[in-house]
Amino acid sequence: MFAWQDLFQWDRFITPSVIRLFYWMAMGLSVLTGLSGIVSGLAMMAISPFGGMILVFISVAGIAVGILLARIAAEFVLIVFRINEHLGAIRDQGRV
Repeated sequence: MFAWQDLFQWDRFITPSVIRLFYWMAMGLSVLTGLSGIVSGLAMMAISPFGGMILVFISVAGIAVGILLARIAAEFVLIVFRINEHLGAIRDQGRV
């Protein structure tokens, strides 16, 4: 993880350590939103069975897409930081 002193110094990035927390929060938000849509779809089935079923299917698909997009976004941020580390290593090799 990171130490509190890392917040006040610019020697180390804290984003790679914190991105996992944001991923889990985004995933939880996606699941909660999808479950809310599923419950709404089940309640809507009393009024319109076809409309309720469509809402349930869209909510389930929304959960899957939300989790996938959260993972892609988290990996993109980590890749940017990894590229930075590799470029720094290449730069340091040239200074020998």
